[in-house]
Amino acid sequence: MVTMLSAIGLLVESQSGYRGPMTPVLLSARSAALLLREWREGSEAPAYEALADAVRVLVIDGRIPLGARLPAERGLAEALGVSRTTVANAYARLRSSGYLVSLRGSGSVVRLPRELVGRPDPERLGGVVPGDVLDLRKAAMHSAPGVAEAVERAMQHVPAALAGIGYDTVGDPGLRAAIADRYTARGLPTSPSEIVVTVGAQHAIALLARVLVRRGDAVLVESPTYPHAHEAFREVGGRLVGVPVDARTGWDVGVLEAALRRSAPSVAYVMPELHNPTGATMSAAARSLLVDVAASVGTTVIADETMGELRIDGEPAPPLAVASPAVVMIGSAAKVFWGGLRIGWIRATPELLQRLLLARPTGDLGTPVLDQLVARELIPRTASVLEARRASLRQGRDDVVGALRARLPEWDVPSPAGGLTTWVGLGRPVSSALVLAARTEGVVLASGGVFGPDGGFERFLRVPFTMSPADRVRLVDVLERAWGRVGGAAGRGARGSLAAVV
Repeated sequence: MVTMLSAIGLLVESQSGYRGPMTPVLLSARSAALLLREWREGSEAPAYEALADAVRVLVIDGRIPLGARLPAERGLAEALGVSRTTVANAYARLRSSGYLVSLRGSGSVVRLPRELVGRPDPERLGGVVPGDVLDLRKAAMHSAPGVAEAVERAMQHVPAALAGIGYDTVGDPGLRAAIADRYTARGLPTSPSEIVVTVGAQHAIALLARVLVRRGDAVLVESPTYPHAHEAFREVGGRLVGVPVDARTGWDVGVLEAALRRSAPSVAYVMPELHNPTGATMSAAARSLLVDVAASVGTTVIADETMGELRIDGEPAPPLAVASPAVVMIGSAAKVFWGGLRIGWIRATPELLQRLLLARPTGDLGTPVLDQLVARELIPRTASVLEARRASLRQGRDDVVGALRARLPEWDVPSPAGGLTTWVGLGRPVSSALVLAARTEGVVLASGGVFGPDGGFERFLRVPFTMSPADRVRLVDVLERAWGRVGGAAGRGARGSLAAVV
């Protein structure tokens, strides 16, 4: 299947007439024809209806990005070999159903209908569910072996810590040294002076966004991506430029280059190793191009490694900053050790860290000292903890992927090389409806739309495999029954909540 941007060959450009949340992109007639090459197959509807339906599926699927400007009617008609009237009627149908809007100076721009981007269910906003509900919105594991012992060892250092005032915006020196040593062991020589400790990875993302992005700046993000990251960049006024990531084919190097050169973003936020939610890992060619082109256009690359060390198969690539010291690295103790240990960090040049430290007090007054003492005990034991985690994750992945493939063969269920989830292709735009149906049986998931910078991805579902064996059985049972109820539906459910997704 042609990937979204390999087909589009995106020409990313700012359009002063567009006021949507994403930087508009121009979809050429040739690229559109490639995406729509099978638009008549299996359809007995009139040509204009079949064409409108095909475009709608591409939008919901995320293969045509929201904010994209569709080709002019005449150009698309020639590329598809149909009459201009057919294209005009298809566009009119898309406008009436809310998938297209005409903007002065920008032509026909793609959007989502209001019912797909409406207010989330209030019950899901708080992130709290009853105890008998299996909450899988959070891709996380229970605490790793040795955490309790690390807490006991950390308590020995509490008397010395209490001698200080407790406000720590830089980080415990011992913890910063341990984090630096871990990077060095992975092939990236690092000094403690290049580390600042944060209150988790999300805090690191938000702090970097505040310092590096000014209102109106372009920000390159992957699509799909970690939802609270694109929220953080939007919060500071960034204009998001989405670059698609596919679970099986990864990043398209040509498209990545085009997006960087055309939009010259102030920041490129990427997850090159075990991407969340797709599980993809960036190729060496894509890494090299990203670093080189970003440097040439003045873009700061932020590499989020929150999932990066949770590899099941094969060997991890070196940290992206090995290719360039200008790359900013984000890490976290939450995924490897325990989500309740709210410790993250930023590895960057001392000059950038100084800017971050000057800006930090307007958002927080430091990282909790007790958490840092525990993390200081754990970080040197990362390699042994990962070895134990690997066996557990492999079993969970194989169980869930195998069961889904056997019982829902129409789904496309990748077996990722690591991470905590699989990015399932449903084949139909029913992710939100499927999530709602599963919720009635006590299983809460995040729909695919949660991970799109502006929705879409209704044909996908992120399925964690971190739960207990009994809960894995329960999950697959519920999904099979829920699919039986909504698999043939049109996916009319509201877009999933962005709250409490990790």
